[in-house]
Amino acid sequence: MTRKGLNLIQEINFDGLVGPSHNYAGLSLGNLAATKSAGSTSYPRAAALQGLEKMQANRALGLAQGFLLPLPRPNGAFLSAIGADETTDRALIAAAWSASSMWTANAATVSPAADTADGKCHLTPANLVTMPHRGQEWQDTAAQLKIAFSNADHFAHHDAIPATFGDEGAANHMRFCTGHGAPGVEAFVYGKTGGKFPARQHEQASRAVARLHGLNEDRAVFIEQNPEAIAAGAFHNDVVAVANERVLFTHSEAFADQQGAYDAIRAKFPELEVVEVSAEAVSLAEAIKTYLFNSQLLTLPDGGMELISPLEAKTDAVQRWAEDAIGGNQPIRAIRFVDVRQSMANGGGPACLRLRVVADPATVDPRFLLDDARAQTIGNVISEYWPETIDTDQVGDEALAKRVIAARHKLLEALGLSELS
Repeated sequence: MTRKGLNLIQEINFDGLVGPSHNYAGLSLGNLAATKSAGSTSYPRAAALQGLEKMQANRALGLAQGFLLPLPRPNGAFLSAIGADETTDRALIAAAWSASSMWTANAATVSPAADTADGKCHLTPANLVTMPHRGQEWQDTAAQLKIAFSNADHFAHHDAIPATFGDEGAANHMRFCTGHGAPGVEAFVYGKTGGKFPARQHEQASRAVARLHGLNEDRAVFIEQNPEAIAAGAFHNDVVAVANERVLFTHSEAFADQQGAYDAIRAKFPELEVVEVSAEAVSLAEAIKTYLFNSQLLTLPDGGMELISPLEAKTDAVQRWAEDAIGGNQPIRAIRFVDVRQSMANGGGPACLRLRVVADPATVDPRFLLDDARAQTIGNVISEYWPETIDTDQVGDEALAKRVIAARHKLLEALGLSELS
């Protein structure tokens, strides 16, 4: 499908804007970075500006870029539902303040129109039930997705999977295709319970999403994550593997049956190219610590691929691997490091911050698409209204709550999205 010879369908990355309540309460069991940072002072203004700078850098590469907005925090509905008072566990108060919706890789699972039975792009918000600070997100996330992708001729929306089965969204979902607009094969990665940390993605949640999205058996593969990776701190698959078009960039210990995973994908997508990093080159522990695989693997307008990695991945081991592997006949042509330190300290790298949607940008509500004017508007609001710092003992403070609420409202007003108030 073309307009004046230009391809309409493209991948749009929708990054989560870091909310004004960003803090380090250490709520995410199994997320080693988040628990390590518990009690530290956070910098919401710097965090949001770092995320905005990353988005602008991707736009400078010639890529389409969107954004999703912070959810209402503190969440009064959640506090009311648990009957919060002065005796309430501090962790539950902190859950109501969490800015974790910034990690839009957990917002939803998205199946492009080329894969689905009805030819529409399907979106299912993740229920995130494993963690109280995240399990309260999906209704507000769904409301925002329904505004951003309201064109019923192109998008289909579903409610979250029943809470019986934990679903973590795109962080446990990969898609393989010869081009973003071409039909693809979607890989759903799940974990099994019983380990040191909770396995957040349930197999039945993955299978339910595939059915809801109208994926036939040739379009879906179900793969078990390596339980040792989960126990080591890979709470989502995107901590140890990321896919883009025909390429799977993965650690050698990402899946319970590594070769079996490759074979299962190749059986339905023979064009698969695997870029595997061995444990000898980069240990599983270092992969998780540096978030090398929680990078954005992007196709540039010239067809080459670039890896957008956090500064924390700029270690000797990673750079030795990159010098040997990047370029040449290998599909990843370059690696670029970005500063998202505030997000990384809470356990989310460049890939956590974005939700990939393959669509014609003309079908998306333009208020959610980044351009120079909106970037300037967002940056101005953040610089003026986002708190510079938050100490964890301030979480629950009434004056700070008023400031956080007012800051979000200023952003909604500035972007013409007051219906999300």
